[in-house]
Amino acid sequence: KFDRKHYFYPDLPKAYQISQFDEPIGIKGHLEVVVNGEKRDIRIHRLHLEEDAAKLLHNNKGESFVDYNRGGTPLMEIVTEADIKSPEEAGEFLRELRLIMRYLDVSSADMEKGHLRCDANISMRPVKNSPPLKRGDTEGVLYPKTEVKNLNSFKAVEKALEYEIKRQSKIWEDTGEAPQEQGTRGWDQDSEKTLEQRSKEGSADYRYFPDPDIPELDFDKKWTNRISGTIPELPHAVRERFVRDYGFKKEDAKIVAQEKQLAEFTEQVISELRFWLTSVDPDATEEEIWERDKTKLSKLVSSWILTNLLGLVRGADLSVSDIKITAENMAELITMIHTSKVNKTNAQILLKEMFKTGADPSDILQEKDLGAMKDDGSVDEIIDSVIAKNPDQVEEFKSGKDQVINYLVGMVMKESKGKADAGAVLEKMKERLSSSS
Repeated sequence: KFDRKHYFYPDLPKAYQISQFDEPIGIKGHLEVVVNGEKRDIRIHRLHLEEDAAKLLHNNKGESFVDYNRGGTPLMEIVTEADIKSPEEAGEFLRELRLIMRYLDVSSADMEKGHLRCDANISMRPVKNSPPLKRGDTEGVLYPKTEVKNLNSFKAVEKALEYEIKRQSKIWEDTGEAPQEQGTRGWDQDSEKTLEQRSKEGSADYRYFPDPDIPELDFDKKWTNRISGTIPELPHAVRERFVRDYGFKKEDAKIVAQEKQLAEFTEQVISELRFWLTSVDPDATEEEIWERDKTKLSKLVSSWILTNLLGLVRGADLSVSDIKITAENMAELITMIHTSKVNKTNAQILLKEMFKTGADPSDILQEKDLGAMKDDGSVDEIIDSVIAKNPDQVEEFKSGKDQVINYLVGMVMKESKGKADAGAVLEKMKERLSSSS
């Protein structure tokens, strides 16, 4: 149900806020976070809906202004239990929460734009004789808390909590006792310190009572089941599936899941890649090819999408939704690399042209003559020619200067117009020079 929360302040001119007091929309939830490889469940005490208040702006002349543009808009507030143990965990909790909000299309959740805001409460206690927190009961365990406001980024949250740990630790060390009263402090970005705003706070009497204009809501099992059925795959499940089904490394799966659109694009590329691979190996099924080459293919997909393609996207200040390359064309490019139809150097040229124009990689390959040189003796001829033309470098290599071979390989690549496979050329060059020594 909805209640009226009464208080008088410039950010709320009607003197009450529509909120939820004793019957919030959600209770007893949790959110899993992973910090330094350790999984922990952060319990969520409650989730309630309320209307937002206006924004107060203060200048150095002592003047205050009120921006009412956001006043009255719907707001979802999530309150955790006192389970978060470090600034890193606090930051990771917020990042995971933001991801979920984006996957559900609830909000873009940009802290810098005010779409996601955070007030961080911190309470410290001595390590010795510290009783463990009882599930759902923190009374009698935690000392008076400090609430930190004005936090507009995840880094600000982490830095503010780090500062508070140092500040409060010093108070304990200097006085020999715990803080006796709770208060509110604001984070100052310039000085990277928290500054006192209010102290000696007690529990406010907001005179809650049910809002007479909003009827109570009854969410039956049928309704909640229907809503549950519309929830898409969430970030943690995406990460786990990319590791389990596609052989991705955990760190690569984490990058994939950072953006819903990136995860969907990568999934589509893998699906198209399976089709392309069967076209070049018709005697095997998709599953057989994938299981046989899964390790190599997952490395190719993660490297060419997460490193090369994302590098172009970030460099152009675009998002994944802006790219012109289709999943089918990206899969075709990876197939070309996997089957040595194009070497990695020319594949980079292909990718950049695809990114610029959205063209089919096979068309660009033919137009720019970027296909790999077939090993029909042409590469061997170029290697022999380079060795014959560079006797001084050959002698240097034979005398122990191993790095000289890179120059010779480079000359072969130049003669082949980048079409030869550099790795294969290196091995062949070593064989030639070793046999002639």
